[in-house]
Amino acid sequence: MDPIALLPFIVIIGAMFLMTRSAKKKQRQAMQMRDQMQPGTGIRTIGGMYAVVKEIREDTVLLEIEPGTHALFAKNAIGAVLTDEEFDRITNGPEGEDFDVDTVVPDDASSLTESEETPSEAKLDLGKKPAADAEDADAAKGSEKPEAEAAEADTAEAKDAKRDEDADSK
Repeated sequence: MDPIALLPFIVIIGAMFLMTRSAKKKQRQAMQMRDQMQPGTGIRTIGGMYAVVKEIREDTVLLEIEPGTHALFAKNAIGAVLTDEEFDRITNGPEGEDFDVDTVVPDDASSLTESEETPSEAKLDLGKKPAADAEDADAAKGSEKPEAEAAEADTAEAKDAKRDEDADSK
């Protein structure tokens, strides 16, 4: 065989080797990091929650999320083991800076905008029409051709069914 013909296969095998090697290296580093955990160590989970290790078991870790609140996590869910200084900085904030815990978050955005106009004057009426108006509208529509409406509805349903079939095939 021609050595040039084997070149693509050699490149693919080399790339696979490099990828698996880097993945194994990352796994080894993660295992070493998890072995550094001891009770009292601050950690960050892969979900971004910060906690203190209370107890280490074979495959799980008991974490104290806040005083009196404990949760059991898999060891694989530990994203990083933090130094004491880093954990304190993240959970307590920088020195001399206090968190504003009394902040009130509104349920809607209307209280965040200040408008001098009264909003009740600018509101649109989105309610249902009274029954008498609805009957007048139905009487006006009665003069139109119901066959044309039925044909349009059938065409729309056929298009929707075709879209559903296309979406299912993907």
